Formats: sequence, C-alpha cells, structure tokens
Amino acid sequence: MKNGFVKVASVTPKIKVADPGYNAKEICRHIEEAAERGAKVIVFPELSLTGYTCGDLFLQELLLTQALAALSEVTSATEGTDALVFVGLPIIKEHKLYNVAAVLQDGEVLAFIPKRHIPFYAEFYETRYFVPGNLVPEPFLYEDKEIPFGTDILFQVDGVQGMTVGCEICEDIWVPETPGTAHTLAGATVIVNLSASNETAGKDVYREMLVKSASARQICAYIFSSAGDGESTQDLVFGGHNIIAENGTVLAQAKRFTTGTVYADIDIHRLCHERRRMSTYTEKAREHRVLPVHMEQEETIVERRFSARPFVPDQTGEREKRCEEILSIQAYGLKKRFEHTGCQSAVIGISGGLDSTLALLVTVRAFDLLGLERDKITCVTMPCFGTSDRTYDNACKLAGRLRTTLREVDIREAVNIHFRDIGQDENCHDVTYENGQARERTQVLMDIANRTGGLVIGTGDMSELALGWATYNGDHMSMYGVNAGVPKTLVSHLVRYYADTCADDTLRELLMDVLDTPVSPELLPPVDGVIAQKTEDLVGPYELHDFFLYYALRCGFTPAKVYRVACMAFVGIYDNVVILKWLKIFYKRFFAHQFKRSCLPDGPKVGSVALSPRGDLRMPSDACAKIWLEELEEL
Repeated sequence: MKNGFVKVASVTPKIKVADPGYNAKEICRHIEEAAERGAKVIVFPELSLTGYTCGDLFLQELLLTQALAALSEVTSATEGTDALVFVGLPIIKEHKLYNVAAVLQDGEVLAFIPKRHIPFYAEFYETRYFVPGNLVPEPFLYEDKEIPFGTDILFQVDGVQGMTVGCEICEDIWVPETPGTAHTLAGATVIVNLSASNETAGKDVYREMLVKSASARQICAYIFSSAGDGESTQDLVFGGHNIIAENGTVLAQAKRFTTGTVYADIDIHRLCHERRRMSTYTEKAREHRVLPVHMEQEETIVERRFSARPFVPDQTGEREKRCEEILSIQAYGLKKRFEHTGCQSAVIGISGGLDSTLALLVTVRAFDLLGLERDKITCVTMPCFGTSDRTYDNACKLAGRLRTTLREVDIREAVNIHFRDIGQDENCHDVTYENGQARERTQVLMDIANRTGGLVIGTGDMSELALGWATYNGDHMSMYGVNAGVPKTLVSHLVRYYADTCADDTLRELLMDVLDTPVSPELLPPVDGVIAQKTEDLVGPYELHDFFLYYALRCGFTPAKVYRVACMAFVGIYDNVVILKWLKIFYKRFFAHQFKRSCLPDGPKVGSVALSPRGDLRMPSDACAKIWLEELEEL
C-alpha cells in the first residue's frame, strides 16, 4: 500500500439459489484467492449468500437461519487476513427483514449495512420482503455481540493515509440522493456497492455511466459487484457486470455473462490530492459512525497500467477527436485575440520545426474562421549560424503551400554586429552565442509586426516552458502563445492529424518531413549540413519530461511515486538509472525557471495541465526544490 496504491477486488461467484451452504464455500474460495493476490477490499454481490432471486423463499425462516450460519462460515474464513470483505445476505431485525451487507475482517463481523432504497417498479418488487435500512447506526445482537447496524457507517483504515470506506447496495446508486454521496461528504474515499443488476439491452452502458459518474462527482474509488451466473433465469438474466472506477475512469470491468474476479489498484493519495485541489468539494454531511480498521502497511504489487504518454489518448478514434478539439481551442483563442485588438495581420517565425509548424497551422485556421486572407499572415524565416538546409526548405515550402506571405531576414550580420558590440567571440559557442540569435529573431518579428500592424504569434510549447527551455525575452515572448498549453508529445500528433485530414498530398508530404526532423533550436552550426544540436540530448527525452510533468502537477505525486510509476510505464524503454537522472533534472529545471513562466504571454489552456501564472500554476518564482530533490536522493 506504499504510495497510496491499494488493490481491490470485485467478485461474482457462481451460486446456487437458496443454497447458503454451497454459496458460502464458493465465497470462501474467492476470498482466499483475492487475499493471496493482495486485495485489501473484496466485494461480493447483493444477497450473495442466498441468491438475489429467491423470491418468496425470503419469507421462509429456514433460509434466513441458514444464511446466518453461512455468514458464520464465511466470517471464520476471513481469519488471518486484514482485508475488508463485503458479503450480502437477508437479516431479521425487530421482526423486519433487511437486505444487508455484512462487513468482515480477520474473523470478525465489523458492521451490518442495510440497503436504504428498496425498489418496487418494473421487474423489481423487493418491498414485498424488505424494509428500508435505518440511517443512524443502532446496536444489533449477533452471536452474543453488539454489532453496529445502519447505513451511515464508515471504515477508516490506518494502513493507508486517507483511506475510508463506505457502502451502499444496488438501487442506492440509482436514486437522486445516494447514500454514497453522504458517505463521501463525510470523508469516504472508497465506495463499495453490492448489487444485483439484471441485464436488458443497453443497460450495461447506462450502468457503467452511473458508476463512472458517481466516482467522478464524489471524487472516490467505486467498486461495483453484481450478481451473475447461478441466479434464477425464470424472468431475468444477471450478467455479473463488475466495475471498478476511480474519479470518472474505469480501471477494470468484467466481461458480462461470466463469473470470477476483477482486480484494480486504486490510488487513495491521488483521490485525496484531487479533493484538496477542488475548492468546491467540501466534506460536510450528516454525522457518520466511523469504525477504525487496522491494516498492515504492505508493498502493493501494482498491476495498474500507466500510459507512457498520458497527454495522448491510446485509441486512434479518441486521439483524432482530441486533436480536432485542441486545434479548435487554439484557433478560437487566437481568433478572439484578433477580434478584440482589431488587428488583421499576423507575424510568425517559422523554422521548419514542429512547434512553429503547429503554430502556423493554428494561425491559418484562425484566419479562415475570421474570413481573413491568408496572405495577411507573414511567415518570417531567419536563417543564421545553425540553420540547416532541410528546415529552411521546409519552412519556405510550408509558407507557400499554405498561401501565406513568406519573408526572409538573414540575421547573421545583425548578430555578428551585436556580438562585436558586447565583446562576444563569435567562435565561442556558449549560451550568449545561442541566446543572441534567439533575441535577434524576436526583435525582428516584433518590429515587422509593428510595421504591418499585426500580432506576433508565439510558437513555444508547454514542455519547453516546464523545463525553462526558452530564451528569456527571446522565443519566450510573443503577443499570443498558441502552443502554451500543448506538451511536446502531443505537438507531433496534432501536426500528424492535420497532415492526415488536410486533403492536400503535397502539404501532407511536407508535414510528414517536418515530423521526421529532429527537435532542435538550431543555434549551433550544422555539421556537413546536418543538424548538430538535438534538444533531447541536452535536456532529456521529452516523453519522460511530459510524463513527469503530468504526474507531478496533475496528480500531485511525490518524486518517489513519479519515479515508481515511470519505471513501470517505461520498462524496456529506459532503465531505472536513466529515468532517475532525467527526473532529477526535471525538478531542478522546473523550480529554477518559474521566473520565465511568471511573465508568460497569454495563451489558451487546452488540457488538464497548464502552466499559466494567471491560471493553473500560482507558484513563486524563487521556490526551493530542496525537499523534492532530497526525496530523489534517498532512492
């Protein structure tokens, strides 16, 4: 359970209707398997000890007595495990029958949670047998012990900071005001649901939406376990559609019409971070009884998958949809800036690289939306000491193919004069040599924009901003930075999407060649006409830095946790030593260069991570990275 990861299990055993003894043995077998797998929360379906479809047999005292005997057998089977186990059965209390979840741990019954909302519509007629459960917990005598009985009971786990578990049963999730909502507002970070949700055409989609929505609105993990094979099919069929979700994302779900167990590793610490981040999420509800639960602090074997490119959807269809959406956000943001200022021309420095290409494509789209002629876009290529033939040619061809105005300003002479003015040796290829070129280019763009009455369009992306890989008052500055919210790993997908959808074979070939060009600021002379300065050789692989950025900022992971999940995500791609090296560099650069982000030009947020000092990132420019780096040194 290190780093807040907790393995949980949703189980559908194959039962026999009205045979509690048989069902208990099946449940015990699954508990043993799940516990061996490391599950700390194990959830079975509604009325799993008897079967949900017993009908009027629920009125038979023998069945109810046998269900209690079966519960005793299952309780004994939990001895020696600290997992929380939730099992469903009918229980008589004060001459009334309740649909109950028994909560078990280490050979003890901790509580009974009754179902709050009893359905009596369509195919459901539970009110024939059961009554709604009481909210305020009451003592219930079970095997000579007083056990809390009531809906408003939470289980606070000491082995994982922030882990508190609440329970609801089936229909409770389908109502407007769910018990789970009250539980989470009272502090629960995990909700379990013991269910018997039958199958009808399309119901699985709605069911999944309910679970995802509940976990998202309540910022919790949600474990839904449903009845399946073995239930009576006299009038209904149950598919065993088990779902484990976390904050709106399905981590695992069962294939319908099967039995067995689905597992997932939920991240309690991430949920707690999300609740702290969301100022509108306030934990205030009716008072609950909180039962302390002891769990040993163990190393969870994490089987959860972490995408190596969290900013880029894995599925092609979703990725294309995301690309179109982001291009629209960028273009509409720029469109508004032109409408507000009244400017009707744009100036953009194009290098033949990915970032400036994307910025140009966005500017073209914005001008098309505005109904402005594309020749009002002035593309400026500014060859200097590091410009290669390949990037120069691509820049010129792109400007022409997109019907913009191309202007070439060779800045070599201007930079050499500047070097002489400040006493810079032109043979000394240091940071002054590089930044002198970047600042000269920005000056040229700004002054051309003044002459044309236009706006300078920024090209730098979010990954460069995170690392401070921008020349202060050079490429760092513009009048609107369209790429400011786009990480480097996503830039290439946006350009590729444009290439695939532009319906222009020549333009597509140009864009594909840009995609194939190494990322470089081209500030050092090429060797035999080939790019000599490759950015990722200097600051590290962008796919690693984007991964670090996402999990550090969006998820609030500690450096050690970022390192752990990075090692899992990039196994076989980078060894752990390399990952640790670049992670240290990431934190050093991220803290050291906040001053560049503090005076960032305007630009649109496009995803859940953004670095604008006016938006998502209110970070002091002189914050100390010491404690973050110390944690990495301990690794």
